[in-house]
Amino acid sequence: MPLSFDSALGIHVKALEVRGKRTELLASNIANADTPGYKARDIDFRAVLSNARNQTGFHLRSTNERHIAAGNDSVSSSLLYRVPLHPSLDGNTVDGQMEKAEFSENALRYQASLTFLDRKFKGLIGALKGE
Repeated sequence: MPLSFDSALGIHVKALEVRGKRTELLASNIANADTPGYKARDIDFRAVLSNARNQTGFHLRSTNERHIAAGNDSVSSSLLYRVPLHPSLDGNTVDGQMEKAEFSENALRYQASLTFLDRKFKGLIGALKGE
């Protein structure tokens, strides 16, 4: 019976990818907290994972090396602008405290996903060894 990592690991690989991208966005928001006119961005994590679950698995194939690669990056297409709780006079929408709290929560959930995948891999290795 062939081993399928997609079925064994489920959606957790995609969740880790989305959490990583969200970490980059939140770090960018924090870094630009004092940049006039900067608009804070975020990802709707649930929407991205929902889309990933509903994908049928069709993948585009390039028949010529000069073709433009068709990206299926659902993360980039789901970027949203954050609505500020306290608008600033310079047009910046970054709330430093909220961004840091979101960053901390995202880091914690990223680590939890890594721990989950680590346990899954250890379980698979144990099953292969017959333990």
